[in-house]
Amino acid sequence: MNRETYMKCLEERLRRLPKEDFEMAMEYFREYFDEAGPENEEQAIRDLGDPHQAAEQVIMDLAIKNSESTEHQSVKKNFSSVWVGILAVFAAPIALPLAFAVVMVIGALAISILAVLFSLVVSEAGVLLAGVVSIILSFITMFQAPFDSIATIGAGLICIGLALLIIPATVKLTKLCLRGFTRLFANIVSRFSKGGRHDEKEI
Repeated sequence: MNRETYMKCLEERLRRLPKEDFEMAMEYFREYFDEAGPENEEQAIRDLGDPHQAAEQVIMDLAIKNSESTEHQSVKKNFSSVWVGILAVFAAPIALPLAFAVVMVIGALAISILAVLFSLVVSEAGVLLAGVVSIILSFITMFQAPFDSIATIGAGLICIGLALLIIPATVKLTKLCLRGFTRLFANIVSRFSKGGRHDEKEI
């Protein structure tokens, strides 16, 4: 096996990762071979070990790393971290039926929580829309019933204010839940994993 074959095997195993993590992992191995040089290519391959196992170890390492650095990530990045965690559970030295059962149980819990979060988002959108519509209708009827219109404008502004206050809290709660799932997957992986095999260079 040469460098090209090794990298193709890695790419095949790692392409399920989010694009950013995939590029970072592939860059790590490219740099590893570059530093070893063509004359030490065979030794580098022996040091890295089987490409399939190396790829699985990278996925598990990424899952653990993601669980330690999720504080200021976007919602999209947190979703990516959860996906890496799922891949890591299947990559960990766990019996496939057990890994599948773990993912299904956690997935069911995640769906329940996301359903609640989705209902909150829909409710917030409804309150915000009600506030905007109330203000618009109040201006239309301003000359017919000015006092009622002013009261309706006030109620509409209150609705908009409440929605704008609750939206950031919902986003924060979503991030918190995703971070929790990321750490849960990482804990499962770290419990079954024997530790990273590429400690000499952080991915």
